[in-house]
Order: sequence, then C-alpha cells, then structure tokens
Amino acid sequence: MSAPYSEALIGDPETGTLHGGVITALLDHVCGMAAFGGLGAKDTPATLDLRIDYMRPAKPGQDIHAEAECLKSHGLVAFVRATAHDGDIDDPVAIAQAAFMITRASKAAQERAMKAMRGEHPL
Repeated sequence: MSAPYSEALIGDPETGTLHGGVITALLDHVCGMAAFGGLGAKDTPATLDLRIDYMRPAKPGQDIHAEAECLKSHGLVAFVRATAHDGDIDDPVAIAQAAFMITRASKAAQERAMKAMRGEHPL
C-alpha cells in the first residue's frame, strides 16, 4: 500500500518532510488489512494496540510504501508487523507492531459502511 507524496501532507514546510500522522495512518491501515486477511476476511477488526518506531524522516518528494504481515491470529485477535519506506525497504522510515480484534463495535461500523456503500443510509 502507498501514500503518494503531496504538498498538502507536508509536516515541516522548511524541509518538505511528510507529517508523521500520514505515516501513522498508512501503517494503521496496512496493518488492519493484514489483520483482516489473517482473521479470515469476513469481519473488519478494530485496532487494539499500535506501536510505531520512527527510524528517520521520509525523503521529501518520495511516496511512502508500507508492507505488513499477519504474524499470528487466533480467535478474534491478530498480531501484525509492518514497515514503511520511501523506496528502500532495508532503510525504513518507520516500523510498526499492532494487535487487532473483532468486536461488536467494529462489526457495527462495518455494517454501517456496507449500508452506506449500498446507498441505504448515510454514515
């Protein structure tokens, strides 16, 4: 998964570096997708825990790419690891570890989103 570089996402105008929140959102999303697959791809999981270690600033002008893998899933919980980089996976911008869980709240949010996509009612 990738986040294209955009001036609207710059966190430090002097350096042109992307805002850390962009990288956080990307890592949370890619981890969630890996957890979704690891839990059987039926119900949308919610983030229980997300730890991100920022290794260095992203290079200005570069897209950010993220890759995640579900390390283990059991019952309603999945454990995931991810890396964000700007072209060289061996020189990461950030790494993440996360836990996701299927809950009543995540199932309700999933149902609302599905209804909205079908045009049944707004979110």
